[in-house]
Amino acid sequence: MFKKILVANRGEVAIRITRSAREMGIDTVAVYSEADRTSLHVLLADEAYEIGPAPSKDSYLNIKKIIEVAKESGAEAIHPGYGFLSESADFVKAVTDAGLVFIGATQENIEKMGDKLAARELMEAVKVPIVPGSDSSVDTEDEAATWAKKIGYPLMIKASAGGGGKGIRVVTKDSELKSAFRAARSEGKNYFNDDTVFMERFIQNPKHIEIQVFGDQFGNVIHLFDRECSIQRRHQKIIEEAPSVSVPEDVRQKMGEVAVAAAKSINYEGAGTIEFIFDNSSKEFFFMEMNTRLQVEHPVTEAITGVDLVKEQIRVAYGEKLRITQDELKINGHAIELRICAEDPATFLPSAGKIARCRTPQGPFVRFDGYMYAGYEVTIYYDPMLAKLIVWGKDRTSCIERLKRALAEFSVTGIKTNTVLHKNIIDHPTFLDGSYTTQFVDKQLTPSNQKSFFTYVDDEVFLITAAIKAYQAHKSRQIDNLSTMSKWRQVTRQEVLKR
Repeated sequence: MFKKILVANRGEVAIRITRSAREMGIDTVAVYSEADRTSLHVLLADEAYEIGPAPSKDSYLNIKKIIEVAKESGAEAIHPGYGFLSESADFVKAVTDAGLVFIGATQENIEKMGDKLAARELMEAVKVPIVPGSDSSVDTEDEAATWAKKIGYPLMIKASAGGGGKGIRVVTKDSELKSAFRAARSEGKNYFNDDTVFMERFIQNPKHIEIQVFGDQFGNVIHLFDRECSIQRRHQKIIEEAPSVSVPEDVRQKMGEVAVAAAKSINYEGAGTIEFIFDNSSKEFFFMEMNTRLQVEHPVTEAITGVDLVKEQIRVAYGEKLRITQDELKINGHAIELRICAEDPATFLPSAGKIARCRTPQGPFVRFDGYMYAGYEVTIYYDPMLAKLIVWGKDRTSCIERLKRALAEFSVTGIKTNTVLHKNIIDHPTFLDGSYTTQFVDKQLTPSNQKSFFTYVDDEVFLITAAIKAYQAHKSRQIDNLSTMSKWRQVTRQEVLKR
């Protein structure tokens, strides 16, 4: 087995990989930018090297520097995590050319599935269900108008090289088509240096369902069931759960079989995800894209299968066969993950600053993957996700009950987080009955139709106000003796809001 690996990432995913590697007896090397000098992933690794200034292009995307550090440290392999260079075919080539092992998909896998239009054509060739749409790139406004007539409204214009919700526009009528076409191309160019777009039917009652697949170097491929990622805001995932409450068992089995066939068609190696658009009305599913890396939401799959996906990635990269077969895998219980982000819950703008206090959830079947701590400075340079709260229950009802308890335990001051958004979502009837779609947050949880939704009291304000109210109670003789704890009256957040 590898003796030392370099983790070419930061934050919670770098910590996640470091922990699994350590359990396997493997030393880890961390890399960090000037802004991340005090990040927890740096403190937990066996070795750490600074690789450049704060901007990602000068540090975490600096392939040459990362390779230099890997060689200098004596690392034998590099794990890219997710984001940054995790789906860069150029990075895979640089790693292998340097005589190192890339812990992830092959260069060929990434090249084949990285272009969404090419991936769509490849999947159609192997009989994977495809959303009806353009059979090639759409290069002009006139072509867009022609395809719009064939596909019908509503439709989606999507950047071929897109990802993370970027380069996507939904069009409902002719008058919106030209501006949406230009916007999708512009965003594709700005984010991915590629303005190629294609068009497809927009499923009106959609859910986002994905299947976790895993392949080794010997042609073995398995799936580890489904995850639902339909709780999104502007195409950005917020909450994920496994398994989906909406997918019938026979459809789940079929989706797994299709995903395995898709992965086998490209001789896939490592952890990957086949993503589908699922029509919640007809129960049909259609291929959307393949992510050739570990996903942010992988912990919910680990929770219901008992498989450590990072350890399996490392073993497969080392050349071992998969240790599990499809017949051995069973769904056990239910798991839900919340993405905890440093952002204002009303505006969704990033919230930078120093964390004053931080209390993380504990207890049975509660997992908290994060890198925040009291005194840590949250910067403006990177993705605002600070942590993931993952809980497991024997069924969905008990999982949600545990999730509510765990979320109530979480507290951070000094910055704003999106926890108020999560609290409103998991209390909402549409979430509780599982009927939500990808449009749920954008359509049902907005300031205009739920006035109390964005009521937000910063924890610092709450604590100060609570202290003032307690002092006032003492002055008015409601409390006789400050040394007698039983005489203190509980001050609730609701009371603070009334003030």
